[in-house]
Amino acid sequence: MIRPVFSSSSRTTAARGVALQVGAVQYLNTRPLVHGLAGTGVDVRYDLPSRLADRLSAGLLDVALIPSIELFGHPGHRMLSDACIGCRGPVMSVKLLFRTPPERVATLAIDEGSRTSGVLARILLAERYGLRPRVEPLPIGAGCRETRADAVLLIGDRALSDVVNGGAFQVVWDLGDEWCRWTGLPFVFAVWATRREAGLEGVATRLEAARDSGLANLAAIAAAEASPHGLTTSQCLTYLRDNLHYHLGPGEREALDAFRGHAVRLGLIPQAGRLGSAASISRFMR
Repeated sequence: MIRPVFSSSSRTTAARGVALQVGAVQYLNTRPLVHGLAGTGVDVRYDLPSRLADRLSAGLLDVALIPSIELFGHPGHRMLSDACIGCRGPVMSVKLLFRTPPERVATLAIDEGSRTSGVLARILLAERYGLRPRVEPLPIGAGCRETRADAVLLIGDRALSDVVNGGAFQVVWDLGDEWCRWTGLPFVFAVWATRREAGLEGVATRLEAARDSGLANLAAIAAAEASPHGLTTSQCLTYLRDNLHYHLGPGEREALDAFRGHAVRLGLIPQAGRLGSAASISRFMR
């Protein structure tokens, strides 16, 4: 795990009085969260979710939209806002594809961009079937045909495509739907976070206002983003409006507690982040 570095060259840009450096996920699902950030003194940098927490820890970002599992592996990170990426049912863009029946999975290929979804897939396989499959990375740019793993996890934009054509997969799980049906809770894939040391007064309000602006303009976002993502405008709007949820409420906090508890019990969180499965998510709030 990369530790925070606070040399004169790596101090956050907020402390130096220049544009706030904000890291956001490069997928379609982030667009409503960043839509209203233009012209607010923010420099948005896009990257894979699996890299954003490391860049935040290294002092290269002031704020980042990090995978929710990263809160628990980086003790210095704190949630900054009630804007998030979550779901309360099918999410469409997080899929686990099975070449074998789920109860027979021995190998699992995980999208290189994923951390939260990778842990979620392993929790569901372990808790439902007692499975601990051998995990291998699926590099960005690699397709399902480039791995012979029994199950393949895809996230983000490439999970939105029709990946099951050709009949290679026996079963496809939408992991958001699987978690919600199993627990009766929503799921939170990513949260806005900062480091404990960063003084960012007013930033939470800015992020929440940007989220609210994005949600008020979903039709315009869908019209602009549909074609580049191989979707119709109607499909894109349905995904952003109906499959995703952008508010971190009491149910989402309970879901984060449950997710963390399962991950701790299964040893899927780095030792530095293990405070005991009973620790409340409030421990990770600013």
